[in-house]
Amino acid sequence: MGKKVLVGSRERSRSPEAIGILKAQGYEIIVNPYDRALNERELLEMMKGVSGVIAGSEKITAAVIAAGAPTLKVIAKQGVGYNSIDTTAAEQYGVAVTITPGANSKSVADLAVGLLLSIARQIPQMDVSIRRGEWYRHTGMELSGKKLGIVGMGHIGGEVAKRASAFGMKILAYDVYPRQEFIEQYNVRYVALDELFRQADFVSLHAPAMAETAGMVNLDRLRLMKRTACIINTARGELIVEEDLYTALTQGLIAGAALDVYVQEPPVASPLRELKNVVLTAHAGAYTQEAIIGAGVMAAEEVVRVLSGLEPKYRVSCKP
Repeated sequence: MGKKVLVGSRERSRSPEAIGILKAQGYEIIVNPYDRALNERELLEMMKGVSGVIAGSEKITAAVIAAGAPTLKVIAKQGVGYNSIDTTAAEQYGVAVTITPGANSKSVADLAVGLLLSIARQIPQMDVSIRRGEWYRHTGMELSGKKLGIVGMGHIGGEVAKRASAFGMKILAYDVYPRQEFIEQYNVRYVALDELFRQADFVSLHAPAMAETAGMVNLDRLRLMKRTACIINTARGELIVEEDLYTALTQGLIAGAALDVYVQEPPVASPLRELKNVVLTAHAGAYTQEAIIGAGVMAAEEVVRVLSGLEPKYRVSCKP
């Protein structure tokens, strides 16, 4: 009997090229039939006999992993954030968890800079105003000479630095592992985290979600920022204490925020939706044709490696 692979990503974030790689191996493909993430009940029904999973934004719980035992060997996340996967259970059942580093870096960086421009020039606010029949020119700010603080200088943070440099911005960075090539080529200056928040005109978050980073942007840290400064988050919603951000925005502690990610998605109950100094997008950083193809292909290749008895290239630690 051929191996089964479940492709959990919804149709608009599913790579036909990835499906082709899996079919070429003779695998039976089971696809998410909905235009949304699968819920736990649906996953439990689909997991029996599955050898591999290409995961999108669905939550893969311990119960889902247990339902795939003993055939389940690999969960290949289409992206780099794997906090939606119970890695402790994966370790327990001997299931490899992999990611696709670099596949969507340019796409997410493009959106981060797009949000930066949107909030600097108040582009969405003017769009809304004109649609209402108004004619008001919002006064924005130039990016040249402004300080951009990048929290997390991995693949995405590095791409943001390249783009910001082209605008003539001065780049501050915080990361545990400084990258010398960015210091030399883009004049990136590494500073302590609190110092970055004090100096930056814009702060762009690109750190992973983990115990050490959860809630790193809280009221104390927001109070360090200039009153004219703005914060951008295209990483993970858990990095920001949203109640504290709301306080900072409504009390004038900072000037604005641009968010692509939220603690609860979609953020239907978030009071941030009512603020005029906030720009919001729908966790769309990786939603480009190029990123979907690239991440899908990388994930499919990882599934093939594991199911062929090889070690994956981008396995993450399954230990908590």
